[in-house]
Amino acid sequence: MKETFRKQTLTMATNNSEEMEEVDKKELELVSMEEFPPELLIKHPLQNTWTLWYYEQDRSKSWEESQREIAKFDTAEDFWSLYNHIKSASELRNGSDYSMFKEGVRPMWEDDANKNGGRWLINLEKKQRPTELDRFWLEILLCMIGEGFNEFSEDICGAVVNVRARQDKLALWTGNANSSQSIMEIGRKLKERLRITSKVTIGYQIHSDTMVKTGSMTRNTYTV
Repeated sequence: MKETFRKQTLTMATNNSEEMEEVDKKELELVSMEEFPPELLIKHPLQNTWTLWYYEQDRSKSWEESQREIAKFDTAEDFWSLYNHIKSASELRNGSDYSMFKEGVRPMWEDDANKNGGRWLINLEKKQRPTELDRFWLEILLCMIGEGFNEFSEDICGAVVNVRARQDKLALWTGNANSSQSIMEIGRKLKERLRITSKVTIGYQIHSDTMVKTGSMTRNTYTV
């Protein structure tokens, strides 16, 4: 008798749970339709489609082969969905990169969109990783996808964050190293958005200089 009663109780509980779940679903559907105006159910398109890339060193593959395309997005909502479901930059392994570039642009110097350009480069000491790296990276992404560089936003190709043992790097890539006005305006806006103090200087490096560098440092063509 006890065993039969236990089985009946479990069956009733399961049925009740399923009925409640069905009611909850219907109530949620009604809430969604009644409480949210149509404009809030529509996604907000971005000016461009963007691609997130991830790099992690694999000695069995070339550098280019180790670049993995993670996802593409073209709305603000899809950006946040992606950003909230991946590791933050500060959580990546040393030697790993995130890159976010406009659709069709690969995160490498040789790409046609990048080969005549350069990058604004920000170096962060290891102690800054917990406090600055994620904030800087997110602010750069928001500035890019939100066309925050105004009329110079078309010159933006993408951005890269390198997580390294000694120091981390953040770079904003532009497509035309010969357009000094665009480069300088982008650099000033970048520094302003990141709230970098005037005492700190950031530099712009041309990709062709970086590719043929002979020492450990590439010279800065522009600074702000």
